[in-house]
Amino acid sequence: MATSGSVDFNLDMAEITEEAFERCGLELRTGYDSRTARRSLSLLFADWSNRGLNLWTIEQVTQTVAQLSTSSAIATYPIGAITMTVASSASFSIGETITGGTSEATADIITKPSATTLTLTVPNGTFSASETITGSSSSATTTVSAAISLSDVQSTVDVLEVVLRRSNEDIGITRISRQEYLNIPTKTTQGRPTQFYINRQITPTLTVWPLPENSTDSLIYYRVKRIEDADAATNNPDIPFRFLPCLVAGLAYHISLKKAPQRTQVLKVFYEEEFERAASQDIDHGIPLRLVPTYQSLRV
Repeated sequence: MATSGSVDFNLDMAEITEEAFERCGLELRTGYDSRTARRSLSLLFADWSNRGLNLWTIEQVTQTVAQLSTSSAIATYPIGAITMTVASSASFSIGETITGGTSEATADIITKPSATTLTLTVPNGTFSASETITGSSSSATTTVSAAISLSDVQSTVDVLEVVLRRSNEDIGITRISRQEYLNIPTKTTQGRPTQFYINRQITPTLTVWPLPENSTDSLIYYRVKRIEDADAATNNPDIPFRFLPCLVAGLAYHISLKKAPQRTQVLKVFYEEEFERAASQDIDHGIPLRLVPTYQSLRV
């Protein structure tokens, strides 16, 4: 017999929901059934972010550093991109602070990707569309074309590895904790960054030390992003096909908590087995084996 020759099997959100309801011994009948299932799917994706690394959500980001002068440089960068569209960016300088005329929001300029766009640090406040912004050192002014979005940065879950690129040479820098960064005596020292601290707030940031000594080095890092939301029933899930059995099992378990509690225990066990099976294969096989000895107290 001939095989299908097809390897594009997938399920949209509606089909995933129907399968999950059937495993609960139920039928998908109302619009509320679909809405509560989509809510459970989004909560399930959030749970997966807490369970460990999801390789398909890893993304490489390149961020140019910025120095204003020998006594001033930008230390903290958004993990991702915050872009402002303006009437003209030509007269502004890299590293200077801009202030909104009506909102009084502030941010520092990291780069000028085009004649009408700026990339910024995380704003202090919220810039308004059509307001005038003024540069601190250039005194230049321009008009904000549209309110900026923080969604790209806020989709960051964590950062894995970071290197500093200088003259096409990549040099690894070390992650430190909040306490270690706090204990650095002089945080305004400039030089080649050798350490970084991740502040995992709602809008996550990456802080380097020493502060950049130029505006040409680049930070290159891998970040872990959120899994995309379920949203419309016609959408496909933002997961590899290997996780489809796990996703259906997990949704069935979550639905049973609300609609079929008599099946919850069985569905939970099945879901955990499916997740363990999928997660065990979602690894970087290039990572070498590392053995860590266990030290026990010695009896004299």
